[in-house]
Amino acid sequence: MEIIKTAIEGVVIIEPRLFKDDRGYFFESFSQREFNEKVREVNFVQDNESKSGYGVLRGLHFQKPPFAQSKLVRVIKGAVLDVAVDIRKGSPTFGQHVSVELTEDNHRQFFIPRGFAHGFSVLTDEVIFQYKCDNFYAPHYEGALAWDDPALGIDWHIPTDKIVLSEKDRHHELLKDASWLFDYNENLY
Repeated sequence: MEIIKTAIEGVVIIEPRLFKDDRGYFFESFSQREFNEKVREVNFVQDNESKSGYGVLRGLHFQKPPFAQSKLVRVIKGAVLDVAVDIRKGSPTFGQHVSVELTEDNHRQFFIPRGFAHGFSVLTDEVIFQYKCDNFYAPHYEGALAWDDPALGIDWHIPTDKIVLSEKDRHHELLKDASWLFDYNENLY
């Protein structure tokens, strides 16, 4: 796997080595040993999968300690714009984001460390999206930010009138009003 660094330290794009022939393709989608050597030591404990249609926007979500989560995400079918937002108070990149297009054709994966909010928008008619998480889902520790916070300046690559949100995702706080954020100086692992 090739690791592509982004503008925010710790947030990386993973490009797999793809082997193609007349039969199709093969690639190793995950190796714990290689991930620990090239990205960081993380023990993934839960895999999740979602299916969504065009215009669905999920996010911007995170979990608070002691259930903070790193995520390794990828697309099995379709295409998404995936976004990680630094929400660590005191970070030199606080409030900044990295976005990457993940597709069934590029096979890229995106690693979002603890201390970041995560979301994605669906760019195709249908998407199947997979997450690896390094901590278990804990509903009482959920947190979220508004997907349309002007201070974040995220272009979700979908016209606003086509965006489909859950009722819950319609009512999250702006970053400036956030009642809870991570501390950059605290070890989240």
